[in-house]
Amino acid sequence: MTSVTTLFLARHGETVWHEGNRYAGVSDIGLTDLGLRQAEALGQWAGKAELDAVWCSPLSRARSTAEPAARSAGVDLQVDKGLIELDFGTAEGRTLAEVAVDAPEAVAAFEADPVAHPLPGEEDPRAAIRRGTAALWRIASAHPGQRVLVVWHGTLMRLVLSELLGMPAGEYRRQLPEIRNGALTELRLTAPEQVALLSFNSRVMPF
Repeated sequence: MTSVTTLFLARHGETVWHEGNRYAGVSDIGLTDLGLRQAEALGQWAGKAELDAVWCSPLSRARSTAEPAARSAGVDLQVDKGLIELDFGTAEGRTLAEVAVDAPEAVAAFEADPVAHPLPGEEDPRAAIRRGTAALWRIASAHPGQRVLVVWHGTLMRLVLSELLGMPAGEYRRQLPEIRNGALTELRLTAPEQVALLSFNSRVMPF
């Protein structure tokens, strides 16, 4: 019998660095007051969503966002290292404009195709796609026929969605320009590796 898993993908709440549009990859940055309110709103949604599990990235901003949801759903919070954000190398903690001062040609190439030309020192986006996609299928396999919330990160989420939905990965910044903090994207995953998009970037509260 075919099993179908429903995944609700959420980007973590706002951080201090996101407020200034700075790259926060593997740096462990905490949530702002708004980010904490977004986490609580996600928790309120989770209390009514009949979730069977909640998973998150190991970074604290994802954990802090997922914890209210796990409490409301009455489940243990589970962590998968494959959900961690990309390492943005020299861009960590900086804006793209600041990186361009030191490396204008690299930034121009990145803006043209961020997968073929990652930022200096950045993790290979293709490798990130593989690990992020594997993490989602791993979670789906662990919860056949169930409803699962996954809290992770904006860039990895856009890259993986591009892969799952058959979109050119190098176009992710143009085709998926924004993942809102705390917003939900609903996927239906069916073995063997069939994916349907049910909703994208839906706010749970008007933040």
